[in-house]
Amino acid sequence: MAGTAAALLSAFAATAAKAQTAPTPAANSSETDEELKKKAAKGEGSFLSPIVSTTTQEGWKNPFATPGPVSTATEDEIQLFGQRNIGNVLRAMPGTFSRDSIENSGLSVNIRGLEGSGRVNTTIDGVRQNFRFTSHEAQGFAYVDPALVAGVDVTRGAVSTAGGAGALMGQANVRTLGVDDILTDGKNWGALAMLSWGSNNVGFSEMAAGALRSTGGGAAIAGAISYSSPNDYENGDGITVANTNRNLLSGLAKAEFAPTDDLTVNFGAVLYDNDFAANSYNQNVKSNTYTAGFNWDPDSELLNLRGNFYYNDVKMVYDSPISAGYTAAGRTIEDQGIGFDISNTSNFTLGNVGVSSTYGFEYFHDTVDSYNTIAPSKAGGVNPSGKSDIGGVFSETTFSYNIVDVIAGLRYDFYSVKGDTTISGNNPAGLPIGTYNVDNSDGRLDPRITVALNPLEWLQPYITYAETFRAPTIQETMLGGSHPGGPFVTMFPNPFLEPEIAKGWEVGANVKTDGLLTEGDSFRLKANYYYQDIENYITTKIVRFPTGTPSSGTYFANNPGTSVVQGFELETAYDAGFAFGSIAYTHAKSDLPAQTDGLGATSYLPENVFVLTAGARFLEQRLTVGGRLNYVGEVDGGDGEYGPNDDWAAYTLVDAFANYSFDNGLDLSANVTNLFDKTYTPALSNVASYGVVPPTGRGRTFLLTAKMQF
Repeated sequence: MAGTAAALLSAFAATAAKAQTAPTPAANSSETDEELKKKAAKGEGSFLSPIVSTTTQEGWKNPFATPGPVSTATEDEIQLFGQRNIGNVLRAMPGTFSRDSIENSGLSVNIRGLEGSGRVNTTIDGVRQNFRFTSHEAQGFAYVDPALVAGVDVTRGAVSTAGGAGALMGQANVRTLGVDDILTDGKNWGALAMLSWGSNNVGFSEMAAGALRSTGGGAAIAGAISYSSPNDYENGDGITVANTNRNLLSGLAKAEFAPTDDLTVNFGAVLYDNDFAANSYNQNVKSNTYTAGFNWDPDSELLNLRGNFYYNDVKMVYDSPISAGYTAAGRTIEDQGIGFDISNTSNFTLGNVGVSSTYGFEYFHDTVDSYNTIAPSKAGGVNPSGKSDIGGVFSETTFSYNIVDVIAGLRYDFYSVKGDTTISGNNPAGLPIGTYNVDNSDGRLDPRITVALNPLEWLQPYITYAETFRAPTIQETMLGGSHPGGPFVTMFPNPFLEPEIAKGWEVGANVKTDGLLTEGDSFRLKANYYYQDIENYITTKIVRFPTGTPSSGTYFANNPGTSVVQGFELETAYDAGFAFGSIAYTHAKSDLPAQTDGLGATSYLPENVFVLTAGARFLEQRLTVGGRLNYVGEVDGGDGEYGPNDDWAAYTLVDAFANYSFDNGLDLSANVTNLFDKTYTPALSNVASYGVVPPTGRGRTFLLTAKMQF
């Protein structure tokens, strides 16, 4: 194990769970790129080293050498800060946030104040998670067990390669455990086990994984299983926050084959089954993701072909109501998605210009069924059934000459939304009453260009212009029915919705230097300012009915004109071996129209978010102790169509952690969240309950973890 821990420890937030040795070599290391890639694949790439693990679909990215706003969190940071909620890790990334739903256990990623309905493309192992429903929520969740997560990679802004089709504000990919995350030190077999206990009704959770690789490396398999069942927690005042319990069973299986020296094939399945209480009902969510892929890399600079094929099935079932009087038991919403992406990378020279070009095609189809197994006439409430397609042809080419890199991205994306919806009287579109067949489609050409300079070894300034678009969803286009519990608000479809469009600039710089204060230390900095115009932003609108009819109706509509989102993002990390520290800071401003709570949820970022992580290593760097300070500024939810939305007051939280790593592969970790037992309500949080509720922030919680890898 010597040589793995410090790298993991300093990863992303320079907070690690098993430091034993100094950080991995920096940019001037004698290690080859291939050696560093192998380390990164096992989670051994330090946040401060030139290679950081990302998805196999995207290849390798180093945030501090990439002229764009990308951030990465590794397995150890997830274990330390995201073991209960991956959103806690996202909230420590600049420009990135998450909805803390309190009740619903799904993950909803927010980038630069936009979330839900595909504005951010969230993927698991590269597979789109398009499950959405209309409620007092973020209109979209991805379901994954944090115990099985090996990394999270976030790109803010335009994505001009695979995974970017139809994404308005970026992509977040959650990478689950694979063979290289389980096997260590070049072994052909190995296992990973983790046992955790938490106070404040967290209780016990268990995870076990194993992997086996054939002699010569021609084949490998891996599997894992995880279980947790936390009960309702208490806030800082000792008040129980209702409906925060879970009963989660998950697992995965992975297989890799190399039939020839230049061809690899992989298969995977990630399975999720969770019971929880949300939206006034006890619910069950099953989310199953299946993947198959290949990489053909013959001895040719012009050919490196990748293909990925995937199927995703998410099914939400409303069981018994939490309280008497609710009548939607049996409601089922299921999204079955199938898709693929295929791309090739070519490297060549044109005179003195080096060229690297990635180009390909991606496509994803969703079939959404909303029905009720107990009362068929109630169907899916306001949630419609339908079919949608999203796809695109893409290319991204880097031209390198002397100190200049020009990255030109171009993609043509297309979409379609199809299904039958019911038109009722007084509808704002003026359509006749009855069944209306929706068959909408459109496409758009979106450019992206970046100019980056490398005038000094340690400095890389850049400037980017990019355009993106997001298609209207099935839920927005074919909204129907009435507000649960009564007909006082009628829901109308809007088959005439236009796509949202973002156009904007970004200016930033990367700084990376070693030996800044002491021999062998490393300093990294990434900063950028962005300014983006959003056109056709979709929110709900009200139509008033004549006297003697239900009071009003609601529908989704494009807002006229252009709105602006802008902000500053900063990410720094310093590691001297014996001590480390990092800062993530976000300043965000937005004049986007407010979403109406109840048909979506407020998504404005806090104006200021500041995260400081620092620590020290002792006893030959086997013992690591540190802490994290997290300041979240206030959020003004704005005024939706039905009046003011929720606001959130500013708060500051302090966490502490410690870890000791043994030679035999055993790591013991302890951390305390909300050390001072502060009473607060997390920004961008909500519960599906009415009336007065207590502050919902989790009170002081102790977490003890034993992790064994051999």
